[in-house]
Amino acid sequence: MNENNLKSAKSLATVNGISILLIDNSEKLIPIKPICQALGIDEEAQRQKIQDDDDLGSTALLSKAVAADGKERDMYCLPLKFIFGWLFTINPKNVREEAREAVKKYRKECYEVLYKHFTEYSDFVIERGNKTDHYLDKYREAQVAFKTAKDTMEKSRKELDEVRRTSFDQWKANGNQIKIDFDNPTKD
Repeated sequence: MNENNLKSAKSLATVNGISILLIDNSEKLIPIKPICQALGIDEEAQRQKIQDDDDLGSTALLSKAVAADGKERDMYCLPLKFIFGWLFTINPKNVREEAREAVKKYRKECYEVLYKHFTEYSDFVIERGNKTDHYLDKYREAQVAFKTAKDTMEKSRKELDEVRRTSFDQWKANGNQIKIDFDNPTKD
């Protein structure tokens, strides 16, 4: 890592007075030592746990970083996208008393995010199914109403046609009334 990358390390957070650094390079690496110090957990035990993990172990590596004393050192790092999963594996019972509530809160948020991620699609499917059923019922009601209205319009059109076809002579012959058998209207 060149000197410019070391100078461009960014502090992501400060936990228990210790800065958590992001080594600003294309890999976006996070040294685990400051996090272990902030939480009061053994760095070497965490390093071993990471190495033993099939997924995390293949992503961890040594990288040059500027330590808290300002000196450049090789530090065991994880890519930023894996750091959150590793932090989730830390047991709150094993951290410093003052960090315990923060770790518990973090883990609870992770559980909630995982739950939401894995159930959100099924929630969508259920809601879409319920809405589909509702609007399908409305559509079917509209179809019935449309057919009824169409039948009523057709009958009314036939009655109107019969009234229009009635001649003056028919009217007189029916005692000055328009009489139409609407069950058997005359054909055109």
